[in-house]
Amino acid sequence: MTCTKGLKLEKMMVLETVGNNDEKTLYRKLGMIVLQNKIKKQIVAEMPKVVFPGRIFVVYTETEARKAVDYLNRHEVVGVDTETRPSFRRGTTHQVALLQISTQDTCFLFRLNRLGLPDFLEDFLLNDVLKIGLSLKDDFAMLRKRNNKDPRQGNWIELQDYVRHFGIEEMSLQKIYALLFGKKISKSQRLSNWEAESLTEAQQLYAATDAWACVEIYTYLEELKREGNFRVERVIEEAPVNN
Repeated sequence: MTCTKGLKLEKMMVLETVGNNDEKTLYRKLGMIVLQNKIKKQIVAEMPKVVFPGRIFVVYTETEARKAVDYLNRHEVVGVDTETRPSFRRGTTHQVALLQISTQDTCFLFRLNRLGLPDFLEDFLLNDVLKIGLSLKDDFAMLRKRNNKDPRQGNWIELQDYVRHFGIEEMSLQKIYALLFGKKISKSQRLSNWEAESLTEAQQLYAATDAWACVEIYTYLEELKREGNFRVERVIEEAPVNN
């Protein structure tokens, strides 16, 4: 029932379960953290919502941006995400409007539609500070339309790849966070106007939460990796029974 299947982390055990979770209960009694490989969207929908609990700074000017970058450069790990105004007309596209960079307690929202992408902010994206994101190829593609440098040359971790080393097969930030923390990230502001003159509180919280969640996921999984105190439960859906 237990096996290792080419996963890159030591001390990982995969439990293939269909119904009864006796082994999972046993591992929890032994103090083990049990991770699941997948989660149903219906389960996520019923979870309580989580929002970024820290400080949010909206950055409009180069002076503000320099202060923000100075602060971020004092951290080893940050989460990164972007937002672009949605287009509802075929053939119409918009440039990336917002760059979110978050530590575990402070998030900066760089309004690129006002600020542009200054050289010193580009340089931050390329430096040695570890940056965590999800679906980074989309963020990189949008940022390249605003800058002269390729952000892929920086120090980045793609969460969609990273979580696979822990047996997690989900690809969305919402589901990965739900699997690990039992809470739901709201996506209600995703299609809002990110080029609005001012961002609403709901938009700010949404944007900050996405970047912060990347840091939280990475930090938590790194801790599990160091302690080796976890197992992976591979949930296998039962095939329908034909009468």
